[in-house]
Amino acid sequence: MRIFMQTQSAPNESPRYYHLILQQDLLGGWSLLREWGQTGGRASMKREFYEQRDVAENAMMGVRDQQLRKGFQVMFCQGIEAPAGSRYEP
Repeated sequence: MRIFMQTQSAPNESPRYYHLILQQDLLGGWSLLREWGQTGGRASMKREFYEQRDVAENAMMGVRDQQLRKGFQVMFCQGIEAPAGSRYEP
């Protein structure tokens, strides 16, 4: 499951992005990868591990909601089962 978000950029400036990826690991756990930065610039990444999918999805939606409050907009959401509320509409 993936969610890609961006902010509106000022003229002459690249947009900032926040990318969330939820994937199952080989041992049956779940990894939540967060990548953020400025398009064409430096990026940062963080990985969190969860034993259960529903806990991992809740964490993903919590991070998504935090970023929406900071001004990011969901550009696309992709996955087998898109979670409820994954599409932000003001």
